[in-house]
Amino acid sequence: MNDDDDGTAPADLWTTVDALWKWLEADQPVGGREGLLLRMLKLSEEVGEVSEAVIGVTGQNPRKGVTHTWDDVEAELCDVVITALVALRTLTPQAREVFGRHLERVARRSLGTPGT
Repeated sequence: MNDDDDGTAPADLWTTVDALWKWLEADQPVGGREGLLLRMLKLSEEVGEVSEAVIGVTGQNPRKGVTHTWDDVEAELCDVVITALVALRTLTPQAREVFGRHLERVARRSLGTPGT
């Protein structure tokens, strides 16, 4: 699951998401409904790390000063996206289709398309 030489994402995002999901499922310390809920809560942790990085890059904590870079913010945002996609895959094996349909609805609603 290496990145391409140009730093872009792997060729097939959903294959990688599925592989990450399988890896997490194989070593899940808590299963069932509780495990599902904990996987969803992981999103809050990752969003908190984005907040921490933004506060750190802008030096908003006077006690700590500047502690992060915008590259750190980018990486934390990527972690949010990955965690969300794996959480969606946890809910349904049809994550790719569910996400695709939802993205189309959001794009239609936001960008508008003829006949909608």
